[in-house]
Amino acid sequence: MMADARGQEFANFAKEARPMLRRVAYRLSDDWHEADDLVQRTLLALHRRWDDLDRRDRAEAYARQIMRRLLISDRRSMRWSREVLSGAPPDAVSALDPYDLVGERIVLMDALARLGPRQRATIFFRFWEGRSAEDTARVMGNESSTVRSQTVRALTTLRAALARTGPTDRTDRTPT
Repeated sequence: MMADARGQEFANFAKEARPMLRRVAYRLSDDWHEADDLVQRTLLALHRRWDDLDRRDRAEAYARQIMRRLLISDRRSMRWSREVLSGAPPDAVSALDPYDLVGERIVLMDALARLGPRQRATIFFRFWEGRSAEDTARVMGNESSTVRSQTVRALTTLRAALARTGPTDRTDRTPT
């Protein structure tokens, strides 16, 4: 009977203190999910020591102290557990001029504008939507052989238009 009374006393404390502990945990961690985990771990640690507490009227202060220590311990262990060593450094990423991409898009849009409407539709369905020649033919109301020939002609026109504008290979560019 005595253990049930202590268990009920802890359950009442946990029910009343949980919202306050959650707010404190959020202020410490700045993440609601981590705060919920921290409150749960704090209550578990407090439950293990509940029978040893002399002054249960100070249980909230004790719980906040447990919470701070758990968070400090977590942050210390994260320093070591999140770093992954590898044999070689990662490849350097070249810094591209963001306006180069805009220029490339304009060139591509101009090249697409040179296509006829059926060729543009064929390119859209085949490459933007990733449809097969048969599916594209069904959508456009054509034979699949017509879609294949339209695709070949459109790609030839696009390649010729893009070749006139200059190289689009980004590997030749040096970082700025």
